[in-house]
Amino acid sequence: MKNLFNILGIISLGIFFSCSPKGPEKINFGKDQCELCKMGIEDPKFATELITEKGRIYKFDDLNCMQSYATENAEQVGQAKLYVPDFITNELFPIEKATLITGGAIKSPMNGNVAAFIDKTKAQEEAQKLGASFLEQ
Repeated sequence: MKNLFNILGIISLGIFFSCSPKGPEKINFGKDQCELCKMGIEDPKFATELITEKGRIYKFDDLNCMQSYATENAEQVGQAKLYVPDFITNELFPIEKATLITGGAIKSPMNGNVAAFIDKTKAQEEAQKLGASFLEQ
């Protein structure tokens, strides 16, 4: 009987974790396409992801594309999680933790020209180097 409860507990945990929201998945650069503009996703410094409440993952080549898609598909997107890449490491992280800079020498695929940073100090250093300014969220 004790083994039965252990097995049921393990199965329940497996079901719980398999149904929990996904995190960002690897972008296959040169193969994946932007959900909005259908261009190939090439630059890891600007590639973003949107994950819906139901766990559907949409990939974009530029923050501008992701924001436009979210606005145009507000009902479908709901309370989606938005992920941006750190401009230094290219690792995806939640946009609400980002410091964003724009302008100057920043050139993104669809001319959104916004770079995201997980580290505010790095954002300040890069903004100064690139002649960029901070973007309010």
